[in-house]
Amino acid sequence: MLRRSLIAVSSAILLSGCVSLGEDPPERLMGLTAQATVPAGTAKVARDTQAVSVAMPALPSQLRNQRIAVQTGMIFAYLPKVAWVDTPGALFRSVLAETIEAKTGRFVPDHRNASITPDNRLGGTLIAFQLLGGQGQVLVTYDATLARAGSDEVKTRRFEARVPVVGEDAASVTAGLNQAANQVAAEVADWIGQG
Repeated sequence: MLRRSLIAVSSAILLSGCVSLGEDPPERLMGLTAQATVPAGTAKVARDTQAVSVAMPALPSQLRNQRIAVQTGMIFAYLPKVAWVDTPGALFRSVLAETIEAKTGRFVPDHRNASITPDNRLGGTLIAFQLLGGQGQVLVTYDATLARAGSDEVKTRRFEARVPVVGEDAASVTAGLNQAANQVAAEVADWIGQG
């Protein structure tokens, strides 16, 4: 009986060296901030015809995670020891929504509130959100679609921003992507226009 117990304990100890509970957590989590913001205390009353829903962007497979993507030619990799606080789609959607509301004055409800259905619906795909390895720049590309209730017309437009970065470290790449995301968001807001 004692021998079986010792064998079981020995086996458990040996197996514990083979079991991994996942990767080590990243040293830092990075985020984005909108440069155009709605001032605190701003109140408004909006009609559905003026409001804009902003859908979560679709993402290509290389961006469907919280890693900071690096593209070198046709090869994708990720910056080590760093990650986004959320997926690039969720981070970009937040910057986009805040920028549209700040620049246009239109109401942009939170995408999780399904009870509000604005007449204007912005959707799209975040095609690129990455460092271009060896080129000293980051790239953000957003294919946008804009549909209005009561119309069978759908407008589409591609928005793109390339921003130079001083290095390929996490801080430089994040700052560049933040600037590029804000540039694209501002252009989308101008495209949508005032309500």
